[in-house]
Amino acid sequence: MNQLHQKLKGDKVIWSVIIILSIISLVAVFSTTRTLAYKMDKDATHYLVKQLTFLGFGWMVMYWVHKINYTKFAKLSVILYMISIPLLVYTLFFGANLNGGSRWVRLPVINLTFQSSDFAKLALFMYLARLLSLRQEVIQDFKKGFLPVLAPVGMVCVLIAPANLSTALMLMATCSLLFFVGRVQLKHIALLGVAGILAMALIFGLSKLTGWGRAATWEKRIETFIQKEEPASKKNATYAAADDDKFQVTQAKIAIANGGLTGLGPGKSLQRDTLPEAYSDFIFASIVEEYGLIGGFVLMFLYLLFLWRSILIFRRCPYAFGAFLAVGLSITLVFQAMLNMAVNVHLVPVTGLTLPMISMGGSSIWFTSIALGIILSVSRYVDEMEGTKKKTKQLMEQSATAPAIPETEEAQEKIAIEALRQPVPTTRKTKKETLEPVL
Repeated sequence: MNQLHQKLKGDKVIWSVIIILSIISLVAVFSTTRTLAYKMDKDATHYLVKQLTFLGFGWMVMYWVHKINYTKFAKLSVILYMISIPLLVYTLFFGANLNGGSRWVRLPVINLTFQSSDFAKLALFMYLARLLSLRQEVIQDFKKGFLPVLAPVGMVCVLIAPANLSTALMLMATCSLLFFVGRVQLKHIALLGVAGILAMALIFGLSKLTGWGRAATWEKRIETFIQKEEPASKKNATYAAADDDKFQVTQAKIAIANGGLTGLGPGKSLQRDTLPEAYSDFIFASIVEEYGLIGGFVLMFLYLLFLWRSILIFRRCPYAFGAFLAVGLSITLVFQAMLNMAVNVHLVPVTGLTLPMISMGGSSIWFTSIALGIILSVSRYVDEMEGTKKKTKQLMEQSATAPAIPETEEAQEKIAIEALRQPVPTTRKTKKETLEPVL
């Protein structure tokens, strides 16, 4: 454990939270996929091993990313953002269909599917952190500061919205929070909110008139959310087929009610056989059923603890790029987690958002691992910088209290010889020293 502690640089609390979330994910996925394994004629541990593989690879990626100096992500963000735009366009027109929406891209050689929106989210927040850091002097100005920062956000959200409206709305809301942190004027953020509502209405109207898009799905989910529960006498065997969203929410409510305060116990879930997506979108309801409201609050506390530690990194980081990078990525992960929990307890309409680092999946875990690695990279740099300052301060204090060396000829000769051994100083700044204060 001491060797592991030394190799894992950065915020140790965040590392601990990630470890705990990974363990919860393995236990929850193993408990909720037994019926799925039986239906698919697989071994009972098939999906557990699969999830363990996904998490293991994600941890390797996270460890590798956190060793990279975060300033290198500044130039990389531009490249990733430029790749994400044509990728979203391709997904919109040629992506694999799932639940009526083109959200997935299938890689032809390795036959691996991933959500282009996950890639776009990561690229956008990296690029947005760069733009905000470079435009801090003019960020209060609408034309020079706010519009250039808003343009990439709007483009990504417009391309994601037709196939995945919930992700687009979450992305816009998270970016608005980052704008607030980045000192954008409140009136500009309010204007963005009005423009977002008008854009939603326009997309919904075009989808309704042309039949292209998911207007029918959005309308059905909103109606399902706001309408009253049907009387028990009207429910029948076709209830699930007639209204899938309502069926999912009802089963999630039953699971949470079964859990009570302390839960039924690990592996004793009753609703995992009837609750759709019990291992992905509705895995929080399964966790509450087995571990009760206490388990649910513990899980919520872990995400909030992670957000709090990321905010501390934001406050400690001396450079704008690293600060915005850490807080932006952490906000989007925690916001997604809270939305997933809100769907499970029927506070918001059903969406397709998973629970980060908990739900079963491959590409979503990997993109989340990259985001966590970037946050830890910023944290590692901050810790190393503060450690260097502390050592320098201690050396200065020691030199101030040390007895003076007599200026003998022998002492002067030693000083002269030591000076000759030192490299010739240069006044030219290195590339790293030039980039870091700007970014």
